[in-house]
Amino acid sequence: MKYKRITVVCGHYGSGKTNVALNMAYEQRQRGEDVSIADLDIVNPYFRTKDSIDELNNRGIGLICSDYAGTNLDIPALPDEMYAITDNINKNYVLDIGGDDRGALALGRLAPQIIKENDYSMIAVINMYRPLTRDYKSTIEVLREIEYAGGISFTAVINNSNLGVQTTSEDVLASISYAQEVSNNMSIPIIATSVSEKLKNELDGKIDNLFLMKLQKSLINKEC
Repeated sequence: MKYKRITVVCGHYGSGKTNVALNMAYEQRQRGEDVSIADLDIVNPYFRTKDSIDELNNRGIGLICSDYAGTNLDIPALPDEMYAITDNINKNYVLDIGGDDRGALALGRLAPQIIKENDYSMIAVINMYRPLTRDYKSTIEVLREIEYAGGISFTAVINNSNLGVQTTSEDVLASISYAQEVSNNMSIPIIATSVSEKLKNELDGKIDNLFLMKLQKSLINKEC
């Protein structure tokens, strides 16, 4: 996958955006990029990238998140370090943004500078197997609310339709037309369809641009 300096990852609750964001950071680091991940999700404080802090440290990936993340004092507070995202143009950043219009308000603080630099992607992570995004119309409604609150329009879609560890290749294939409808109606491309390692061989040649995802142990059975 090709990356801009800033990759903004958004999606509704349960879309899998946090896992997508982590895997994007891992891929960039594997390529030798200096990358940090920023958890700006102020709505779902218990589904955190901080859960994977040990693996991030082992890979040499920085983390920006609330000081209260992962504690029983978790509050909707944003770290001052988040301004490094727009100030430090020599580093790549992956931003994990909250799952609805309220969560996207955090992005609004950075949006003017991100747009001014114009080296970013705004990725919509979609999952047709979540209750509030089962069809393309309801999915687009959620994504438009996020755009409005965050102040940045989506530039691409990642189809992350899955049922967790129970996902089959048939489940992924059944989601392709749904993702295409979202893409067509928002006039943005599908840049990837995410798959687990166990399904990749089954889906090779059947779906373009597969994005191999390692499910974080800390996120298994969590809707993030």
